[in-house]
Amino acid sequence: MAARTVHQWFAEYGESHQHPTNTLIHWICVPAIFLSIIGLLFSIPVPGAMPGIVAYAATALALLFYLRLSVPLFFGLLLWCALCLWVCRAIHLSGAWPLWAVSLTVFVLAWIGQFYGHQVEGKKPSFLKDVQFLLIGPAWLMGKLFRRLGIAY
Repeated sequence: MAARTVHQWFAEYGESHQHPTNTLIHWICVPAIFLSIIGLLFSIPVPGAMPGIVAYAATALALLFYLRLSVPLFFGLLLWCALCLWVCRAIHLSGAWPLWAVSLTVFVLAWIGQFYGHQVEGKKPSFLKDVQFLLIGPAWLMGKLFRRLGIAY
């Protein structure tokens, strides 16, 4: 069975993301969820390893998935991932709030937003059909941004 192309992934993902309110919510909540997951992974301590090693490893694996889909999207998502890792590291180093607590709060609130958006849409979230759609959401938004900027992917 051939792997799906980025366009096939986006077409299928887009089927349940047509309503303008749901799309707007996704522009806010998908990046927030992505950042919060990196923050939760960054919070996992590994004795003898640098802080955040689990987040760096998981991000590298996600980036391999994106590279397989599209080289231009990979570079856009590489920048996004670098920003997320930088933000998580900054929160971790500041010590003002525990990164895990900030991340968990953002994660829960963003998922409430996501499920509300899908209630408005009247369709279930795509990841309930295929868990890989959890990685497609950020790429789908990057693809929309690229199209607005006239960047081919």
